[in-house]
Amino acid sequence: MINKICVVGLGYIGLPTAVMFANHGKVVHGVDINEEIVNKINRKQLHIEEKGLKEKLTEAIDQKHLTVSTSPEEADVFIIAVPSPIKDDKTANLSYVEKATEAIVPYLQKGNLVILESTVPPLTVEKVMLPVLLKTNLEIGTELFVAHSPERVIPGKVFEELINNDRIIGGINEKSSELAVELYRTFVIGNIHITDAKTAELVKVIENTYRDVNIAFANELARICDNLNINVWEAIKLANHHPRVNIHSPGPGVGGHCIAVDPWFLVELQPDTAKMIGLARNINDSMPEYTTNKVISIIKQQSILNGKVAVLGLSYKADIDDTRESPSLDVMRALEEQKIEYSVFDPHIKEQIFMKQTKSIEEAVEHADLILIMTNHQEFKKLNPESLKDKMRTKIIYDTKKCIDEDKWKQAGFEVFVLGDSSSN
Repeated sequence: MINKICVVGLGYIGLPTAVMFANHGKVVHGVDINEEIVNKINRKQLHIEEKGLKEKLTEAIDQKHLTVSTSPEEADVFIIAVPSPIKDDKTANLSYVEKATEAIVPYLQKGNLVILESTVPPLTVEKVMLPVLLKTNLEIGTELFVAHSPERVIPGKVFEELINNDRIIGGINEKSSELAVELYRTFVIGNIHITDAKTAELVKVIENTYRDVNIAFANELARICDNLNINVWEAIKLANHHPRVNIHSPGPGVGGHCIAVDPWFLVELQPDTAKMIGLARNINDSMPEYTTNKVISIIKQQSILNGKVAVLGLSYKADIDDTRESPSLDVMRALEEQKIEYSVFDPHIKEQIFMKQTKSIEEAVEHADLILIMTNHQEFKKLNPESLKDKMRTKIIYDTKKCIDEDKWKQAGFEVFVLGDSSSN
């Protein structure tokens, strides 16, 4: 009988997962080493943006189903949902997983289930977690059960997808998988697929690598179309009418904690084999530089001296506040290296985290020569060019996400440039 769950890591996945179990009647204790995050949650405040999370968190705490602190507590199930980033050399940093596993060892008892939700390279459970769990002196697989069940949700739709998406569960043995299935059936109505731990680890990495390779193909097409004076967006849309073609959209780079990271796990494990995967990663990693060079080229074409760029969008995707691995950060660094003045604004980033970050779009475009759209937030799609044009020194906009009404901006006197569509201007 599963009565209490301990969730280690209260970030974009861990906190919604803890809240979801608490809202479905389980007693949950959440753990995070960041005291500021713990204090905020205890005050029913959020450190991340997610639709519906505020209300669900308040309900969980008010019903006394959720507590949080910086230390684990004894429980029936321990869920580890900590970051698994890459190092500067593009190898996996599994120290968070290892430390989180070490942190729960003193609290583990006979019959407990440990689940890793973090996205990790194949064999992480076997080579990183199990050696640590052996310190409990519990027999793995008969007294202590272990499984990997990677999260498969996207920011902005976390609760919807936690419930409806199919779930992959990879236990180290049959009993571990059975216990994990019982746990997730608390709220999952999607299908649950059982496999072994290393296959489950690979499945999640495959899913994100597939998307990364697809985006790299789209980005390569965008660069080709820029050179051939063809509209890549129109070409991709028409190609996708084929029943067996589904090309993703190009963009200024790939961000987030998953797609921009996970493919490197396979490159690290099999560098001589994962050549296409590595090439795709390098293509997508090069897009911020490509975008910056385009901006510089446009400014030079207009003979603008000491130009200023208004960068719109800090988060890596639309309508969220997550800046992890965001291409905007690379573009900002490149603009600084080129000594080009810039400002940056994002309506979803409430706290001042960058020196040149403004509090309003009006402030961002003040005396700017070029608006650079990096994220297709709804707020940017609805921008009124008439309200901005008089604040700018030069009326130019470069849209890397094809999210604006080009005719509307042209009618307002703007020169419009679009990534992958040199015919737009």
